[in-house]
Amino acid sequence: MAGGGEEMKLLSTWFSPFGSRVRLALHLKGLSYEYVEENLQNKSQLLLKSNPVHKKVPVLFHRGKALCESMVIVDYIEEAFPDAGPSLLPSDPYERAIARYWVSFIENKFVGPWCQLFEGAKTRAEKAEGLKQILAARMTMEGALEGKPFFGGESVGCVDIALGGLLVWVRASEVLFGVMFFDAATTPLLSAWAERFAALDAARAALPDFGRVLKYAMMVRGPAAGAVAANN
Repeated sequence: MAGGGEEMKLLSTWFSPFGSRVRLALHLKGLSYEYVEENLQNKSQLLLKSNPVHKKVPVLFHRGKALCESMVIVDYIEEAFPDAGPSLLPSDPYERAIARYWVSFIENKFVGPWCQLFEGAKTRAEKAEGLKQILAARMTMEGALEGKPFFGGESVGCVDIALGGLLVWVRASEVLFGVMFFDAATTPLLSAWAERFAALDAARAALPDFGRVLKYAMMVRGPAAGAVAANN
């Protein structure tokens, strides 16, 4: 992988879907980086110092400076290394704004309710409401894929990264909740997109193992439920 001429370091955890977003961007752009595994049960001084407000991963270090929030970091990677690998954001200002709209939609309408299922949903009604919101959001995303293989068009872009970083966790959630989020019958475009995305070399390199994630998810759904939402 290319180094971009400057050393980069990523602080994250193996299971973090948000850290996976950053790793996806780095691999898609062909950029070298050092990976540092963080222990969220005993947070390092490096994490506490580099993200003192939220104390969350991922954190990317570049040129001696720390950047936080997964999709902010993805934006930065594209801006800092525009000539490395494929573009993750459209060059046209309008199309770029539309892409950022869909990233926001995924964060608010899909990721938010999904995290709530792990973190705060205690009653049956709360869980049902969370699932309802997720299922409604997936149908909207299904429509956004009409006529193209990726959200970014013919190639992967920031919207694909925003959702693709969660792909393994989505599959694990289907097992945990007994609900198919992306299935060929109801959401054929999303289902085909998920297979297409998972087959990418960058996805194979960046996404965690499904079996390991499922085992971890089954553990945190107990008294430690909510660990997945400790990342952003």
